[in-house]
Amino acid sequence: MITMEELQSAIKLRIDKYNDNDFTRQQRAIKACKLLDSQNQILAQDITSPFDIPRQNLSAMDGYAIAQGSELAKDNTIDIIGESQAGSAYTGQLVAGQGVRIFTGAVVPDDCDTVIMQENTNFAELKDTVDKSQPYKVTLTQAAKVNNNIRWQGEEIESDEAVLKIGKRINPADISLLANLGVNEVSVFEPLIAGLLATGDELVAVGDELTSLAQIYNSNTPTLKSLLADLPITIRDYGIIPDDLDKTTAAVNEAMQDCDVLISTAGVSVGDYDFLTTVIEQLGQINHYKVAMKPGKPFVFGELNKDLDKPVLYFGLPGNPLSTVVGALQFVLPALWQLSGAAVSEQPMQLNLKATLMNDIKKSVGRKDFQRGVLSQNAAGSYQVECFLSQQSHRIKQLSYANCFIVLDKDSGNVAAGDTVTVQPFPWLHR
Repeated sequence: MITMEELQSAIKLRIDKYNDNDFTRQQRAIKACKLLDSQNQILAQDITSPFDIPRQNLSAMDGYAIAQGSELAKDNTIDIIGESQAGSAYTGQLVAGQGVRIFTGAVVPDDCDTVIMQENTNFAELKDTVDKSQPYKVTLTQAAKVNNNIRWQGEEIESDEAVLKIGKRINPADISLLANLGVNEVSVFEPLIAGLLATGDELVAVGDELTSLAQIYNSNTPTLKSLLADLPITIRDYGIIPDDLDKTTAAVNEAMQDCDVLISTAGVSVGDYDFLTTVIEQLGQINHYKVAMKPGKPFVFGELNKDLDKPVLYFGLPGNPLSTVVGALQFVLPALWQLSGAAVSEQPMQLNLKATLMNDIKKSVGRKDFQRGVLSQNAAGSYQVECFLSQQSHRIKQLSYANCFIVLDKDSGNVAAGDTVTVQPFPWLHR
């Protein structure tokens, strides 16, 4: 069996080739997207600034803008002849020895090269006694330096500077930046199409009625839709496919004509009614099958390419709910972000923490293990984690009650309370 790390590396390498050769950026469709609809979309073109930021020299403080050539020593007196507010600049002329009252964010007059913060003047003595509609004098209580307390035009962003690059995944901070630049629409890659299908005669769609004790609800498709919700993809649901070779072939063949990626749940093991691996080999190829991890050993990574212009990448997840979640988080989601054209720095990182184990864990050597646990912080701020005693992959309640996976290396055996373990908080808790 391939290790989890080897499989992650193999998937990444294949997608690098896919993005460079099979479906390059130049081949991908681009669409215009309103700024407020662009979160998590992938930029298809660089965005340049239409102007300088700041657009003019602005005050960084409440205080006084002082004309060039003025004496800035302590106890020096300045004639204040006007005022500059945010949105209402002073437009008169100043000479050495003069200044204007100015507020944070207001335009610094062209004749001024220094802003003195009001705390460094006798402002406190004047504020209730001076008629500010008339010229008045202020005295410096500390010496000032030329060019202090000014946000210079273009010091953060220059006109025509590329502020965001192709491959950027738009986040709320980017939306703030673009809104400050007046950008209302961006060019993004058209979302990839990801097909989902579930297999099994026992499955019933959520919302339909269970008519037999042998039936269960299809939970994996709703789970995957939720896990994939933040991705810049379009999901097509091909429903539940019965355990029948011809119907499985027909469903996969339909999906591969429409989709860029196909993700299935169940049907990839070695049972008499598991047909998906047979179909994938008929319509394409299996690159890797079985991974040394628990849960999720029967994971398939392959591609469908029969009579296609470009291959459709395939991910076959096991049917147990926990196995589906683990496989999706470790392999499918990272792959889809990479496929979407997101730059390496824009792909979500898996958060790994170190925590003190609060109870003993039983584990066999040979597979990397993902055990459900509850992560918390003690009074000192250190992380601690408690593991659920039962870890079977069919148990669904514990996954809901847990907030992390305890990750145990494949060569690790039993772990004792008090040992330090690696923990992966569930991504939806820090999304």
